[in-house]
Amino acid sequence: MEGVSGYAVKSRRTTLMPAAVSKKLGIDLSSRKEGELFKWFLACLLFGKPIQQEIAERAYTRLVSAGVRNADKVLGAGWDELVRLLDEAHYVRYDFSTATKLLEVCKELKQRYGKMKKMIEQARTGSELSTRLQEFKHVGPVTARIFTRVVVPIWYGSRRSSPKPR
Repeated sequence: MEGVSGYAVKSRRTTLMPAAVSKKLGIDLSSRKEGELFKWFLACLLFGKPIQQEIAERAYTRLVSAGVRNADKVLGAGWDELVRLLDEAHYVRYDFSTATKLLEVCKELKQRYGKMKKMIEQARTGSELSTRLQEFKHVGPVTARIFTRVVVPIWYGSRRSSPKPR
């Protein structure tokens, strides 16, 4: 089975919850560090397409191993390099559109918030965070659900109504 449905990231053999996926990818969201938050956002953008989980994981790993770990690095890589990296990971069906999406979302992120952490800090609830994510061109409810499913409990706590004190 391809794609992402509800809160689970699906593949032909397994269905993993987003927290398990972030852990499998080596992303430590509990650190609440900008780099980890951006890497999870990058992974969610890749998982948001109807593509096999293994291919999305490979694309994420390829991008990160090439140093594409923040919005500036995405923008610095440019469209041709992003397409090349996605192709190397066999993310070929959506390589052109995903390269465009990554560039546009990162440009918009920098213009609106500067960093992921600032966007998360400005949102008062998980619902507001989801709304802010979906305001980005190319980010729909599936990508927002995958992202918030893991970030909201860490950032806003179990009540999900107000940010944790820093």
